[in-house]
Formats: sequence, C-alpha cells, structure tokens
Amino acid sequence: MAKALIVCATRTGETIKIGELIGEGIRFSGHEANVVKVNEIKKETDLHGYDALVFGSATYHGGMMQGMQTMLFLAEKAGLEGRIGGAFGAFGWSGEAPDRIFDTMKNIFKMNMVSDPLRLKSSTLGGGLQMAQDYGREIAEKL
Repeated sequence: MAKALIVCATRTGETIKIGELIGEGIRFSGHEANVVKVNEIKKETDLHGYDALVFGSATYHGGMMQGMQTMLFLAEKAGLEGRIGGAFGAFGWSGEAPDRIFDTMKNIFKMNMVSDPLRLKSSTLGGGLQMAQDYGREIAEKL
C-alpha cells in the first residue's frame, strides 16, 4: 500500500474539505492518505516517507496563501524529484494558486505530476465532491 500526504493551506476551511475528498479518492483505491494543515509541516523531513505529495492552497489576493509559499521553499530542500504530485485549491474569484503550486512542483521540484491542477470554487458546488474524489483516484493510478 502506497502513502500520500495532502498538505492544505486554508482560510475558510474549504481547501481542507477538498483535500479530505482527494484523500477519500486515494483511499478508495486502496492506498493510505494523510491530510494535514500546512502549519503542521515544520521541516523538510516531514515530507519524507510518502510516495505521493498533494499540495493545496486557497487563492487569496491573486496568489497562494503565505503558509503554502513558505512550505514550498522548505519542500525545495526535501528531494522530491520523481515523486508523484498533484496540486489543488479553492477560490472565489481568480484561482491562480493551484496553477502556481503545480508549476513549482513540476518545473522546480521535478515531480511526476498528474495531468493538471484541480481548481474548485467549493467541494459542494458544480460536482466538486466527485471531481475531488476523481482527482484522488487519478493520483492513486500513478501509485
């Protein structure tokens, strides 16, 4: 059984709800998924021991939340090259954060990314529940 870590930076709680649904999709496929808030990642070794890493942040004022940005600088030292990765986020207006996280993971960390980042306004609107679980299944397929 492979292990995935889902790290969430949330302002209103919506991003962590999406992260939990992604975790369900991974678990439906028989793998382990651990969902944590970004402030629980204190050092790069906190990212070790996982086959897949999925980072999510709400978009706030056109960018990712500060906690996620700080965690990405820490993750750069963690040796994530070749590991499976995904990025997601909740947004109200513009939704740039998941794209920026995805691009960082793909181009700087050199991770083995799923097809695209997941952008949702809500876990409960417009099929968000199913889309988040399907994203988890897509990550699990790479595991």
